[in-house]
Amino acid sequence: MSFLKSDIYLDVQKETDKIVNQLKDDVFHKLKKRGAVVGISGGLDSSVILGLCVHAFGPKRVVGIMMPEHDSNPDSVKLATSLANKFGVEYVVENMSDTLAGFKCYERRDEAIKKVFPEYTSDYKAKITLSTDILDKDTLNIFHLNIILPSGEEKIERIPVKEYLQIVAASNFKQRSRMCMLYYHAESRNFAVVGTGNKNEHEQGFFVKYGDGGADVKPIAHLFKTQVFQLGEHLGMPDEIQNRVPTTDTYSAEQTQEEFFFRLPFDILDTIWFGWEKGVPAADIASALELKPEQVDNVIHDIKRKIAATEYLRMNPL
Repeated sequence: MSFLKSDIYLDVQKETDKIVNQLKDDVFHKLKKRGAVVGISGGLDSSVILGLCVHAFGPKRVVGIMMPEHDSNPDSVKLATSLANKFGVEYVVENMSDTLAGFKCYERRDEAIKKVFPEYTSDYKAKITLSTDILDKDTLNIFHLNIILPSGEEKIERIPVKEYLQIVAASNFKQRSRMCMLYYHAESRNFAVVGTGNKNEHEQGFFVKYGDGGADVKPIAHLFKTQVFQLGEHLGMPDEIQNRVPTTDTYSAEQTQEEFFFRLPFDILDTIWFGWEKGVPAADIASALELKPEQVDNVIHDIKRKIAATEYLRMNPL
């Protein structure tokens, strides 16, 4: 079976038209709403969604909401502001730090971190990471806690399950609080909340239930991240957004989505996943990527594990 890396490329104009038409039908006719609210972070996914919504509804019916907090990268608001100005939409900045402090988000998170690293203080930075050697080792997802000292020194330890769960549960206040804010702005205007999750995030469970996974419409949940990049280029996203490394913007230390969850670059992950879904043999996928078939199998096994383990996130309430 012939298989090429380019097989994942979209007809971007056709895909844009399809999404824009579906957005109009979903928001105006099915949901009976007047426009769209989008949480914008300066990242590619939310930027593409903002652009698609402007194409669907016009700039006067789209509002971008920025929700920085204590751990956010300052570049996020700067890039999101530039994006909103580019598309001519209203934007609102809501600082979420006090809300999160009220939930004891930072306090609960730091309590768990100190059980692993007793020396940890608020001057340190921290993040959770996964091994990125999935191509060469068919291993389970083992999480590590990384702390960065004020001196720049970094320490890494495998994180116990109890502390891992507490850190994640506390950090998830961020996504759930942001979704509350989006719905405030949507309901006060009779607008719909348009979600920004892509296929990688939606199907592998890289989202928070009733947080960033909660929305009225999810226009790009069927698209791989590499395909979102294609749409971004077509929609004229600024270079600084198109070239920005995808991050979680959740932990105090800068953290890529690759090191936190996906474990390898999107161009490799998406091509393997796309080929697997199309029934392409592992050997043909490997040939297209100049990999070994067993490396492709490792990635497919990891995708299957994540989809199965996160099925509960996609379930409706029982």
